[in-house]
Amino acid sequence: MSSTGRSDEFRQDAVRIALTSGLTRRQVSSDLGVGLSALNKWIKNHGDEGLVDTADADLLRENERLRCENRVLKEGREVLKRPQPSSRGKRREVFVY
Repeated sequence: MSSTGRSDEFRQDAVRIALTSGLTRRQVSSDLGVGLSALNKWIKNHGDEGLVDTADADLLRENERLRCENRVLKEGREVLKRPQPSSRGKRREVFVY
């Protein structure tokens, strides 16, 4: 074990979870009971060690693309939900040709 009391296996699992779960780093650190700065250091130190295989990396990219698409669709839906300007005042207008 390291001097901080966490095994290397725990650190690698924490990094893998942080990179693949879709949760924020703050959520992962809270769930695992470690500090956010410690988790960020572990990610920085273990980042290039192949903790995420190519299949997981492909899924991560696809998840991110779908999240972005979902966000755009939700924003579009909110625009369509907005009330349209009323034309009530125009009903009383008299058109002369």
